[in-house]
Amino acid sequence: MAIMDWDEFWAIVDRAREGVDDTRTGEGAEEVAERIGGRLTELGREAAVGFDLRYDALAAESYDWNLWGAAYLMKGGCSDDAFDYFRGWLVAQGRSTWERALRDPDTLAELGIDSDDDFLECEDMLGVGRAAFDEDEDFYAALDAARAELPADTFNGPLLGDDFDHDDDSEVRTRYPRLAEIYL
Repeated sequence: MAIMDWDEFWAIVDRAREGVDDTRTGEGAEEVAERIGGRLTELGREAAVGFDLRYDALAAESYDWNLWGAAYLMKGGCSDDAFDYFRGWLVAQGRSTWERALRDPDTLAELGIDSDDDFLECEDMLGVGRAAFDEDEDFYAALDAARAELPADTFNGPLLGDDFDHDDDSEVRTRYPRLAEIYL
């Protein structure tokens, strides 16, 4: 099974976003994930695995201190797992938001998120391809077999960028001036 093409991946995400009242909420992002799962079920197991492989590659690409710092600020703290779920939520915001946020996480201030809403997560996006399989074990076996065919560094790498003190308000204001206006 092959990793899904970027454009096909984002077309599925963007189509799933259509008609969702507000993808910025955790509930809205979960609805996007549910719709993606439904579409992947229609497309079949190979597409479901290919989608998850592409998602995992995106997660590796976004494993970045700068993005993590923005998540930490927006969520009022951010553990390893919460950062995974935050990136699931970020995928549910669509391709253009994703790409802008990776270039400059401070652009997330443009989304107009209620600063009291710190549930910016979508755990359901992780492994959304499971929906196309009757058994979780079958999905994970297919995913592991497909991963084994790809270079080992496709999904794993070091945390990118420079670490910094996420609780240092001065540093946070320098890195994320627009988000700091909202969240500090």
